[in-house]
Amino acid sequence: MNLLLLICGGSIGAISRYLVGLAIMKRYSNPPFPVAMLIVNLIGSFGLGAFFGINYQLIPLGAYNDPLYLSIGIGFFGAFTTFSTFSVEAFQLYNNKLWKKLILYVTLSIFGSILTFLIGLNLGVYFY
Repeated sequence: MNLLLLICGGSIGAISRYLVGLAIMKRYSNPPFPVAMLIVNLIGSFGLGAFFGINYQLIPLGAYNDPLYLSIGIGFFGAFTTFSTFSVEAFQLYNNKLWKKLILYVTLSIFGSILTFLIGLNLGVYFY
């Protein structure tokens, strides 16, 4: 049953990431750096924080048997956000010696994701 929950949540998350990424790339056809994945990861970090805040009021430890956590927390948001694509895009900037864009992209991605997660978590707790 746990694997089925992960499959369902992960499938929806991956499809959502793809569609949101396409929509962003359509709107920003020639961005200065990989803005689509940055926005997707910021949205996903905020959403995961809000999910935790609303449902658990904190970051749950050992919730791997909770169906809601498995399907949404791990499945959906795990597939919606992506560290691997971030790594590829950061490497492409590095490989092309686009140092300022690389530093901006990495900084915004890492610190922005942490910040949006914390905002989502606190808003979720507040509205709980």
